[in-house]
Formats: sequence, structure tokens, C-alpha cells
Amino acid sequence: MDTIASLFSFITTPVSWVIVQFHSVYGKIFGPDTGWAWGLSIVSLVILIRICLIPLFVKQIKATRAMQTLQPEMKKIQERYKNDKQRQSEEMMKLYKESGTNPLSSCLPILAQSPFFFALYHVLNGIATGSTIGVINESLLASARKAHIFGAPLAAKFTDGQAKVEALGASLTDVRVVTAIMIVMMSASQFYTQRQLMTKNVDTTVKTPFMQQQKMLMYVFPVMFAVFGINFPVGVLVYWLTTNVWTMGQQMYVIRNNPTPGSKAQAAYLERLQKHVTHHEKTRSRGEKAIVKAIVSKGRDRNEFERKFINSLTKVGLVAQADGTVVKGQAEVAVEAEDGTTTISGGAPKRQQPKRQSKSQRQSGTAAGGAKAAGEPEPKTSLTKSDEPQDAKPAPKPAGGGNTPGTGTRSKAQSGQRKGPQRPKSPSKK
Repeated sequence: MDTIASLFSFITTPVSWVIVQFHSVYGKIFGPDTGWAWGLSIVSLVILIRICLIPLFVKQIKATRAMQTLQPEMKKIQERYKNDKQRQSEEMMKLYKESGTNPLSSCLPILAQSPFFFALYHVLNGIATGSTIGVINESLLASARKAHIFGAPLAAKFTDGQAKVEALGASLTDVRVVTAIMIVMMSASQFYTQRQLMTKNVDTTVKTPFMQQQKMLMYVFPVMFAVFGINFPVGVLVYWLTTNVWTMGQQMYVIRNNPTPGSKAQAAYLERLQKHVTHHEKTRSRGEKAIVKAIVSKGRDRNEFERKFINSLTKVGLVAQADGTVVKGQAEVAVEAEDGTTTISGGAPKRQQPKRQSKSQRQSGTAAGGAKAAGEPEPKTSLTKSDEPQDAKPAPKPAGGGNTPGTGTRSKAQSGQRKGPQRPKSPSKK
């Protein structure tokens, strides 16, 4: 660890200067030799670094979302070229290039924070060995060696012996109890951060190897922190515990306000958004408009939670627009009337499919249509009086069994004979 920290000695002076500046402020409040002054200086260093890394954190979120979107395509490539690892790697790189994603983007905050971490370790190690480093002179070094956090010196480690701990003015029991508690808290915060990412902010509709890897890291990282934590000074444990708590809070904010599509966090967010929009009958912030605009633009590609959100607005008479605004509209709620017609509330009757008729009904309808075409009068309804008696007999047929006019023509047409002179047949060629 000392060898790695020495590689980042070029940044030791800026880190020590920032700590000294914060110490001069907190020293006036809590006293220059107290653990509160030096401990809060380290916490303030973490906060300053993490604020500067917010743009990288935003880039990390976008890269993680892009990787989750590419998981189905990556799985297809793995299955297609499972026996050719070289071709599989080439296709993966081609997919990353076409989509404009980079798997290393999700590690940018950790990579960017590493130099500051090792520089702080180098500074605290110099305090433990009693050597000046950076802008920390002899007076500041003596003040830092006196500073204890709950009885444990800033430069003490869990693995330090009795003699080294006594030289720093503390007992071995206090050092090991404090460092053990801080290591447990550091590992627990790392585990909870990874767990809330996996349980709340992952698209549950897609099952990919990436999710299995994330689950494995959820258990591996806390163990790694516990193993390496016993070799960290108390000041470094303060630094790492603070950055874990910051990451956990930052991630909770992102999951609550900008969740991954298809995740449980999105379902909870859209439920809150639906209640808020229904109450105010409009989208009030720019973020709400951006979310609604993105959902409307998806069209048929909306997931289950997004469709439920749009339907909930429609039921209360609100319509989401393409620009992200919400306006009052007509609630499309089907209502069945007494006469059997289905209407939309406040709208016109809904067109219904005609009922299927039986064969006898279709034949009677065809006969009635033929009678109308021949110029026969329409049958009278039961509401009008008939001038003829009901027991009137049909007219008798003409004598001799002759057909009615038009029967002969019909019979000829049925027999297949043509009217007029026949065309002579041409002689067959031999």
C-alpha cells in the first residue's frame, strides 16, 4: 500500500493543503488539536472531491443505462459466437462503437477518486511515522498526532502493535474497537448501495449475465473492504466511510427522481407523478415534463408501468401531450346504456358490430329485396290497417297450367340457350 501511495505523491501537496485550510476553520470552533477538527477536515475533503466529480457521476449513470439497454443484443452475440471468443469480442467492440457506449465509463468516479484516496493515505502515513509531508509542518504534525476520534488516533491501524499505538497516546483496545466498527459500517454501506441498485433500479423484464455479475459484486465488494480495511489508518477509514455514505445518498436521489425504465423504482416514481399531476392537473417542473415527453414519444414501445401511467391520466380526464405538458381532455370511460349501445362518457355512441343473422332470416331478407327491385309495394307493418281481409285467398292460376309471363324466358335462361340467331360452328381442322 505504501508503494502504491508513493506513486501518487505528486498530488500529496494539494491534498494536504486542502486539509490544512479546512483544519484552520474547524480548529477555531472545536480546538486545533481535537479529533473533530481533523476528522471534519477529512470529511470536508471528501465532500469537495465528490462535488467536483458530479459530472463524472452523471456520465456514469448514462453509461450504466446504455449498458443495460444493450444487454439483449450482448446476450445474442454471446449465444451466436459462444464457441469463438475472438469473434465474440470483435462483435462486442463493434456494438459498443455503434451505440457510442464505453464499459469503463461506469468506473470513472472510482478511477478519478483513486489518486486523492492514495494521496490522503500517504499524508496520514507520514503523520503516523512522524514525518512532515506536503504543507504539514512540525506544528501541524504534532497537532495531528494528538487528534483522536473516539479514542483512536487518526494515523492508527487495526494491525498496529501495542508499542506503536502507545506512542500515539492511545490504547490498543480503543483502536481496534473503533476501527472494527468503522470497517463494518464501511462494508455495510457498500453492500446497501449495491443492493438498492439491484433490487430497485434494474429493469426486471431483462435477465442477462450483467445482472448476475452485479449480484456477485454486491457480495464481493463488502468483503474486499473488510479485508483491506484492517490496513487503513483511522483517517482513511473516515474518508472511505464518508464517500460510501455520499454515494449511497446520491444513488438514492437518482433512483427516486430518475429511475431506470422498467424497474420497480420507475413504478413507484410514476405512481407519485400520477398523483401529483392529477392533483395539480399539469406538470409543474422541467423534470416532470421531460419524463412525460419521453413516455409519450415511445408510443407502443411503452412498458407496463408507462402504459398504466397514461391510462390513469386518461381515466381522470387528462391527456399527456408530445411536449410533456398535460391538458384537460375527455375521459374515455365506456358506459353501456339501457338500449344496449356503448358510449364514451361525454361522447357519441360507439359503433357496434351487427348481429349475425340466421339462414332463414337472410333468405327472407333476399326475397324482400327482390320484391322491392321488381317494383312491388313494401309490406305493411302491423301498425297500419290492411284494406284487404286477412283470410283473402291468393289469385287462381291461369287455366291449362300455363306459366305466368316471364316464365318461359326464365326457363330458357336456365336451360342455357341463347336468344337470337346462333353463330355457325366452324369446321374442325383435320
